[in-house]
Amino acid sequence: MAAKLKKGDRVVVIAGKDLGAQGQISSVNPKAGKAVVEGVNLAIRHERQTQRGPGGRVPKAMPIDLSNLAYLDANGKPTRVGFRMEGDRKVRYAKTTGDVIDA
Repeated sequence: MAAKLKKGDRVVVIAGKDLGAQGQISSVNPKAGKAVVEGVNLAIRHERQTQRGPGGRVPKAMPIDLSNLAYLDANGKPTRVGFRMEGDRKVRYAKTTGDVIDA
């Protein structure tokens, strides 16, 4: 199945402990059905001190299920994503406005 949400998309959390939080997708794991969103679903991880960083307790964004995310359209409202053919190209579009996401 084609990916409805991709890296770089602006999304909002629609379920779970971070309900209403917005962020940008930094990575997607389609096989597991999860995505990592910046600033969402943070967990504390302990890192060893190195020459590159001080280490200590570092907040890290953990994966969140794709079903708990909704794409933010141009108006800043959550929407579902659909597919349609435009000419010979398959494009993603926002179902609320009908605007094409992939330009």
